[in-house]
Amino acid sequence: MVTQKASRLRANCLNFAEVLAQGIALISPTMTAALIVPLTFSSAGEATWLAYLFGTVMLLFVAFNLNQFASRSASAGSMYIYTGRGLGPLGSTLSGWCLVWAYLFIGMAGLTGFSIFANQLLGLVGIHVPDILLFAICAGVAWLIAYRDVTLSSILMLALEGISVTLILLLALVVLTKHGVVDRAQLTLQGSSLSGISLGVVACIFSLVGFEAPTAFGEEAKHPLKSIPLAVLWSLILTGLFFVFISYTQVAGLSTHNPPLDKIDAPLNVLSDLVHLSFLKVPISLGAMTSFFALALSCLSSGARILYPMGRHGVFHSSLGRAHTTNLTPHVAITLVAALMFAVPTVMSLFGRAASDAFGDVGTLGAFGFLFAYFLISIAAPVYLYRKGWLRPGHIFLSAMAVLFLLVPAVGSVYPVPAYPANIFPYLFLIYFAIGAAWFLWLFNRSPQVMEEIKQDFETTAGDLAPTL
Repeated sequence: MVTQKASRLRANCLNFAEVLAQGIALISPTMTAALIVPLTFSSAGEATWLAYLFGTVMLLFVAFNLNQFASRSASAGSMYIYTGRGLGPLGSTLSGWCLVWAYLFIGMAGLTGFSIFANQLLGLVGIHVPDILLFAICAGVAWLIAYRDVTLSSILMLALEGISVTLILLLALVVLTKHGVVDRAQLTLQGSSLSGISLGVVACIFSLVGFEAPTAFGEEAKHPLKSIPLAVLWSLILTGLFFVFISYTQVAGLSTHNPPLDKIDAPLNVLSDLVHLSFLKVPISLGAMTSFFALALSCLSSGARILYPMGRHGVFHSSLGRAHTTNLTPHVAITLVAALMFAVPTVMSLFGRAASDAFGDVGTLGAFGFLFAYFLISIAAPVYLYRKGWLRPGHIFLSAMAVLFLLVPAVGSVYPVPAYPANIFPYLFLIYFAIGAAWFLWLFNRSPQVMEEIKQDFETTAGDLAPTL
């Protein structure tokens, strides 16, 4: 039953900084600076910084729709709960299904990124460790931390990402000092095209997904109706501005380098050599490794808190809706997510897929789950407000703009048709989505009480504050 006292999480244990850390760690600024900017540059060229700025603005519209819910109610479950208040139990379960996929695969990107940079560091002393062993270390330590204490995991994520970003910013400032702040080629968008920028935005959106992670901690946050909406907005704004700055710096600093930026696997290390700061390569690689660990930890914590309410509602096995009697964490869900995060990249490695290739594969796959969940929450917001009698023209505008902008990465992921295996990724996700839809329809038809329990839980936890834009 959803009302079991034993199945509740620890309340009022996360302050604003700790909630903000969830969003920043899942977006993982270091991941984009270390591995994604070259991908964006391959399409957007000198307009890479503009593509990141545009992508940030696009997702701000999604955040505004999300905060229509976050500013007036708080619970574990993130957009799973929120979407249901607008689109009902089927909409909520489809959203939860998408988010489980998203957190799992982006968490796998954390494991593969951790392995890439761990082996870079170990390679400096002539040591190579099998990727599978590094996957196990990353997943095992993340499981232990998430299992024991959500407060500890939040503080650790904030510290790790903060150190990594500080080192990258230091390098970027030195690069701009030597190169010059004004790069006319970038400011005039030299050689860029609208189609190239559009394709670049696809990678930018994939860089920024995860800003909604703070909403999964509604039961555990202090002053959640204030701290969570602020954390959603600021995690997106801060990381978006960081991406604009760091992409501008990388393009400027490597403008005359051969090979060009889109052919470089470790642009931060190359920049360190170019500005004679080679000693930064080790701490930056260490920062990147720990940042990817933080990404895996954030996805593990957030994904488990999607499965947790779905287990309590009877959508999945009830054990997933249990909280540890001492730690007050969703320990069963955490264990399941950790096992799946480890299993998939391990199988890919056994079949000969390199960690660097697996990173791109799982990251792209995970982004489709976020995109569908963002579509659903953007549609759910005005429906929810209409049912409450609070709908205003501005709310419709925010919803329409979010849906319109989200079509850019959605269409860009299938046309022009990408190379194999990326060309099959959208269809793999659609198969997964169809399986979930079929399962939920069968479940609600077979067990109508499950739908009723979900509806009752939505009504019990729903807020009643009038909306604001």
